[in-house]
Amino acid sequence: MTKETTKKILFVDDDLHMQYIVKICLKSFTDWEVLLANSGLEGLSKAETEKPDAILLDGMMPEMNGVTCLQHLQLNPKTQSLPVIFLTVKSGLTEPHRFLELGAVGAIAKPFDPVTLVAKMRKILGWNTEDLKT
Repeated sequence: MTKETTKKILFVDDDLHMQYIVKICLKSFTDWEVLLANSGLEGLSKAETEKPDAILLDGMMPEMNGVTCLQHLQLNPKTQSLPVIFLTVKSGLTEPHRFLELGAVGAIAKPFDPVTLVAKMRKILGWNTEDLKT
């Protein structure tokens, strides 16, 4: 594993249990660095300072939901090119036409299969398998 292939993922979700589950899933199957944010506002700040390769974004959070967070990301020149995947129970956001209209690159429905989360993310992002743990 070379440093060049390591990806940085920002996961924005107010549910600490979900943060733990997603982080364990991603770290179990990849060498990706996983950053966590507890709110949309914290996610916006970390996206700008940490410059992740992709953002996994909960659709339903208090104060600032995922759609509003995505809109703010798109308005900021430092974050507007970051690919965003919704990870949400909000069924309307997981419909292909809906997340594309919003500017996200994809959506994964909760509950999700922990074993296939990385594969779904890689497919949506167009990433190959070079960063998978062997």
